[in-house]
Amino acid sequence: MRGVSSLDSQALAANPRSPANEVLVSIVVPTYREADNLPLLVPRITAALEPWPHEIIIVDDNSNDGTDQAVATLREHGHATRLIVRTDQRGLSSAVLRGFSEAKGKVLVCMDADLSHPPEALPRMIEKLARDDVEFVIGSRYVEGGTTDGEWGWIRKVNSKVATLMARPFCRVSDPLAGYFALPRAVFERAEALNPVGYKIGLELIVKCGCTRIAELPINFSDRRFGQSKLGLREQINYLRHLKRLADFKFGGWSQLGQFCVVGASGLAVDLLIYALLLRGGVALPLARALAIFVAMSWNFALNRRVSFSGSRFGRPIIEQYFLWLASSGLGAVTSWSIAVALTSFTKFFAWHVFIAATLGIVAGSLINFILARHWVFAGSGKTGGRGIVDL
Repeated sequence: MRGVSSLDSQALAANPRSPANEVLVSIVVPTYREADNLPLLVPRITAALEPWPHEIIIVDDNSNDGTDQAVATLREHGHATRLIVRTDQRGLSSAVLRGFSEAKGKVLVCMDADLSHPPEALPRMIEKLARDDVEFVIGSRYVEGGTTDGEWGWIRKVNSKVATLMARPFCRVSDPLAGYFALPRAVFERAEALNPVGYKIGLELIVKCGCTRIAELPINFSDRRFGQSKLGLREQINYLRHLKRLADFKFGGWSQLGQFCVVGASGLAVDLLIYALLLRGGVALPLARALAIFVAMSWNFALNRRVSFSGSRFGRPIIEQYFLWLASSGLGAVTSWSIAVALTSFTKFFAWHVFIAATLGIVAGSLINFILARHWVFAGSGKTGGRGIVDL
């Protein structure tokens, strides 16, 4: 399939001329208190896109900072801008999706309002989409030739590198978290179940649109001129939530199984900690063991409901889920015990290797517990299966 199958290649030539009423390129700029930057940004976009019919869509989260006056003034000076003010939502990702959904162009571009993304790179990005092997273009800081202004502190560098590595399971590009990207409308329209959280809308679209032919162009990433960055601890937490959603979408049951195992490992730590504290407090061993197991089971329930099966945790009342969880955990424990005892009792090898038998029992019991949790305890409409992934 061509990178921009819906575009006339002549329209992407060096000096394209499309009908006057046709908007070929739509630039979506999400804003929140960026009124001071717009008079600097928009003229640069207009100059860069002079050969192409275009529109600049400002999607503002009700900043009340003069953004509406700034856009009105830009329109008076001949810039093809229009403003969408949202009062019911807030967030960069949803703002971009709102802009894309109302855009009229055949090429959709996202860029920040803080002047960190150079508009002068737009012609190269648009022309790149004319190639048969490209369906998504990123303005990248990290490919050869890409640069960043100023000296980033080590904390910022480490944060960026770790976040990029965490995105590797979803795509193999140098700058998957970039907020400067372009794609054809036809590619955007094949997106499945868009539900981004946080700032990384580009990664969301790469995954949900099934993009594999991705090009990166080097840019100089500039420090913002006015205003304050919106990237704080809350957005870093949102990024982790976003990765969890993408993993559930792409890997389905395997993603949930991985999360279930991580929760189980944390439950083991809780079990041993509570057990040790109770014994130290003078509680009798049988009672201490029972209480520690019960606390760990409750811990696992709460965490699995919030993490592993968050999409379907409202399928049943929480009390009903809790008792079903205790029942499924009990069955898993019986399975684990039965397999370990049977192997050591009837097989000479396992009689000499009791810990291997116990491990096999734990694996089997945990798998039983996971299957029951997924299809019984937390059964609901939110269950997600990935494309091409075995639904456990």
